[in-house]
Amino acid sequence: MKIILTHEVSGLGTAGDVVDVKDGYARNYLVPRGFAIRWTKGGEKDVEQIRRGRKIREIATIEQANEVKAKLEGVNVKLAVRAGDAGRLFGSVTQADIASAIKAAGGPDVDKRRVEVGSPIKTLGSHQVSVRLHAEVVAKLGVEVVAA
Repeated sequence: MKIILTHEVSGLGTAGDVVDVKDGYARNYLVPRGFAIRWTKGGEKDVEQIRRGRKIREIATIEQANEVKAKLEGVNVKLAVRAGDAGRLFGSVTQADIASAIKAAGGPDVDKRRVEVGSPIKTLGSHQVSVRLHAEVVAKLGVEVVAA
């Protein structure tokens, strides 16, 4: 099935790309979550709008990405969340929580879709997350999760 990506999907492409994927992957995962729309002839107009919006938001050069990476790696991020007695969280830490904590700690403004968490953060302690700033630049960031 031919689809148009509306968001960046790891391993598949960036917003505005037209890609071919298996029918079930598109129908059951990408389209319901809003990561993609079905390709149509009229959808080509949407592709241009998506690409223009992406160019405005994205970091244009590798040099800019490396500058933001240096700022990010210098920030100590602490996130206070509700937790039980055993150190287990009520829920989990989301990408949006991490992005807002980075900004609150004095770091640069990061889009929540660029934050990549390996496995869901459901315990107190120190965790590693990645922030994909550019296709070739990834910043590793330590997040300290503490009880509120």
